[in-house]
Amino acid sequence: MAGLANKTLLVTGGSRGIGLAIAVRAARDGANIVLAAKTEKPHPKLPGTIYTAARQIEVAGGRALPMVVDIRFDEQVYGAVEHAVKQFGGIDILVNNASAISLTGTLETSMKRFDLIMGVNMRGTFLCSQTCLPHLLKAENPHILTIAPPLNMQAKWFGPHVAYTISKYGMSMCVLGMAEEFRRAGVGVNALWPRTMIATAALQTIPGAAPEHARTPAIMAEAAWQILTRDSRATTGNFFIDDEVLTAAGAADLSQYSVVPGAQLKSDLFLD
Repeated sequence: MAGLANKTLLVTGGSRGIGLAIAVRAARDGANIVLAAKTEKPHPKLPGTIYTAARQIEVAGGRALPMVVDIRFDEQVYGAVEHAVKQFGGIDILVNNASAISLTGTLETSMKRFDLIMGVNMRGTFLCSQTCLPHLLKAENPHILTIAPPLNMQAKWFGPHVAYTISKYGMSMCVLGMAEEFRRAGVGVNALWPRTMIATAALQTIPGAAPEHARTPAIMAEAAWQILTRDSRATTGNFFIDDEVLTAAGAADLSQYSVVPGAQLKSDLFLD
């Protein structure tokens, strides 16, 4: 075992998609995975629950602790972190993956939807980070990795979906601020974002998006692994892009991550 062996990761929104892929990749090293997600019962349209995800983690070689958590609610987050520390003795890594999407204009965004995306994306990221940090500060090589874009303050990224952009950039600003705040304490706080669209359930909500123009979540999982196995003191305050991480690590051919090998890939949001 190497890499993330015996490390404890708390992954929000880890029942499917990118979060699950990151969890399974860490599990292959023998990591402990705390799955903090809402999906306790099967969704009528989307695959996977925290329990099916836990089985995948265990099959991969890790230990799983599935926890029903809506990160908008403080007590649920506090309870999950407390249970995780009791079960595994601490927390080494937090992956802020949970995110709500709404690519709607100002007039089409209800305040209920506004509160949801702000509560999950920006507030949830802050809350989970705040709650895990006392334990991360005791860890040997602590990391916070947030699935958030690089800050790109161009009007074209705000105009089509003001509320969603604010919420995602709120996650990015948590990275920017906490990386500086906890730099001397040795906590690595970084963001990771995909170069291209990723074939997840969220892709279905993007008009005109098709899986054949996307990469699989495995590319994000491998990039996350590369970041989380680095020295946290020397790796902080970065806004990483998945393929750049893998290229820097020596990967010459990324075609294995394409849903349809050879198909034209479409860029993700917030990247020029």
